[in-house]
Amino acid sequence: MSKPKILLTRRWPAEVQSYLASRYDVTLNDRDVLPGPEELRAALRSHDAVCPTVTDRLTADILQAGAGKVRIIGNYGVGVSHIDVDACKRLGIVVTNTPDVLTEPTAEIALTLMLMVARGAGAGEREIRSKTWAGWGPMRNLGALVTGRTLGLIGFGRIGQATARMAHHGLGMRVSYFSRRRAAAEVEAQTGASQCASLDELLATSDFISLHCPGGAANRHLIDARRLQQMKKTAFLINTARGEVVDEEALAQALRNGTIAGAGLDVYEQEPRVAAELLTLENVVLLPHLGSATLETRVAMGMRVAKNLDSFFSGEAPPDRVA
Repeated sequence: MSKPKILLTRRWPAEVQSYLASRYDVTLNDRDVLPGPEELRAALRSHDAVCPTVTDRLTADILQAGAGKVRIIGNYGVGVSHIDVDACKRLGIVVTNTPDVLTEPTAEIALTLMLMVARGAGAGEREIRSKTWAGWGPMRNLGALVTGRTLGLIGFGRIGQATARMAHHGLGMRVSYFSRRRAAAEVEAQTGASQCASLDELLATSDFISLHCPGGAANRHLIDARRLQQMKKTAFLINTARGEVVDEEALAQALRNGTIAGAGLDVYEQEPRVAAELLTLENVVLLPHLGSATLETRVAMGMRVAKNLDSFFSGEAPPDRVA
């Protein structure tokens, strides 16, 4: 009996690739070049499983190419807004993701962005590297204190809860969250967080707004010009969720006009392209999608995909099925 054919759309940690190669007929991407739409169509026509990343846009049109061949999409990541899940359901393609394993690392990046943008670390580092720093002065390189401030979380899943816990216990921050469902009392106690009655209230009362909600059409440009206007002029916006949640043009204008004090971004709507105007602003910190970027995490993500594939091809229910 032939082994199932599996495609990895990008280069994964060697440990994971070796494991998969020992069990499946694996097509690797050793050059780590982003596949285009036609390459994805070809892969879907010729493989039993395709394992994409957030950079692979699996639209209904592309997925249709694999009808009757590809059986499972083993997504390397938690968010699946880059995959047309409804089309997968219609075509009978199973979709899995990798929850849990990137929770703490992504929360760390959310806090990193908060500290960097509030304390002017990004602008300060650029000053050093450009050799324009004139030295210490009482009124130079002033930032905003983070300790004891109010953090507002939009979305309160695993990553939002981890961010709340780190911020509350590590920096003494007051934490509020807006979510459709209230968290269990024990979770609120562990994280020091309390539910806010409305998104409007959260935006108006928080010193930092950190996004932890899903992407996709439902939340596209959730943070737009109107909602940026609702924030304090001294507030900071942090995005480690998905790029499409923020209207980047409106954000750039708000940063330029002083509508808000600053922003820290790890994700972008048109990755890897970053809106040109954001690149010119000193009050925004821009990171290259580092949320899960530790070797330990990337190995754990890959092994989570492998576990889902093993279960599926053994005739069992994949533990992380989302569709």
